[in-house]
Amino acid sequence: MATILIIEDEAAIADAVLYALRAEGHVAEHCLLGREGLARLRAGDIDLAILDVGLPDMTGFDLCRSIREFSALPVIFLTARGSEIDKVLGLELGADDYMVKPFSPRELVARVRARLRRVSAPGGDAGRWREIGAFAHDVAGQRIRFAGQELALTRYEYLLLAALLARPGAILSRERLMSDVWQDAPDTVDRTVDTHIKTLRGKLRAADASRDPIQTHRSLGYSLKA
Repeated sequence: MATILIIEDEAAIADAVLYALRAEGHVAEHCLLGREGLARLRAGDIDLAILDVGLPDMTGFDLCRSIREFSALPVIFLTARGSEIDKVLGLELGADDYMVKPFSPRELVARVRARLRRVSAPGGDAGRWREIGAFAHDVAGQRIRFAGQELALTRYEYLLLAALLARPGAILSRERLMSDVWQDAPDTVDRTVDTHIKTLRGKLRAADASRDPIQTHRSLGYSLKA
């Protein structure tokens, strides 16, 4: 079972897609506007997105471009725009598939199934990444992406960021972070946490200067806004 987001402004089409996906056993959600859908995708826990091109507030092409700045989840276009140039543009922007209306709900479900199977295949790179807002975490490979870019982290930078990612929004004290991250270095001082937070912030800014996801809570500790 997967969680699938449909971003579509035509209610009849959205209802047909929602019904077909739920009949297959998936959790299906619907957003009417592109910006609403983008916010939902940034919140994480979506396995696949189905996009219309002609949305009221932005084009599906612009939406796909924005999604690819922070996520590698499968994207399928479902649109009335069936020209060759539109199909090529959609795929070049990072979509995984492109279907033209009118469409067969059974065929759409089959394509969704194929994309999800490819992502979750053993050894498939995308299947190892868990998305958490603007972050993606490959626990087995000890890798973290932010805003679509893989971060070059030292061992302790990775462990520190992973500890924050494990509880997004929660305030973790320096003592808690010391205990979780520096288990094999008991003589490490509290300022080590601050130093590593500073270097982490620098690497996150290099990936996306518009965001500062690590929040400082004076006398309390740090939290992560994913």
